[in-house]
Amino acid sequence: MAATPSIMVPLGSQAPDFNLPDVVSGRQVALSDLKDAPALLVMFICNHCPYVKHVQRELASLCREYQARGVAVVAINSNDASAYPEDGPGPMAEEARRLNYTFPYLYDETQEVARAYQAACTPDFFVYDQNRRLVYRGQMDDSRPGNGVPVTGRDLRAALDAVLAGKPVPTEQRPSLGCNIKWKPGKAPSHWGG
Repeated sequence: MAATPSIMVPLGSQAPDFNLPDVVSGRQVALSDLKDAPALLVMFICNHCPYVKHVQRELASLCREYQARGVAVVAINSNDASAYPEDGPGPMAEEARRLNYTFPYLYDETQEVARAYQAACTPDFFVYDQNRRLVYRGQMDDSRPGNGVPVTGRDLRAALDAVLAGKPVPTEQRPSLGCNIKWKPGKAPSHWGG
């Protein structure tokens, strides 16, 4: 299984704006809607990727736990649904209900939000502080399909705990690994795969 690592976007980068439809509620969700939360977790996920499937139950649990502590959470699917129909809005809504996702599952049809965030793979995680400056980007934990390491969310939890405690997040961070974003023909950014 070929894996694509996340791009380690410079820490301190400002969260790019977005305004995308939530496939479950049908409402638009914008970055500005989440301005009061002490931390923001933006995840790029999809339905079909084995790396996402491997972590999705722990991910749903982790998000419920941190949302209860005030963290704003959104998941974004930027895959080309014409080539990967299981990543379209209908199947996304079914998946969100099946897994009891408590966060908005947003559809980035134009792929512009993925480009703005420099998302490269699924899953790809970005944690922002209250000022929406990037403090963490990288893996959820060391677990990968078939490596036998339990899915705990250790790395992501440590970053969120630090932000909520007003402490610095360690700058030594490991890239996430997963399936590449499924770019539409001619849309893949030239400086990263697709």
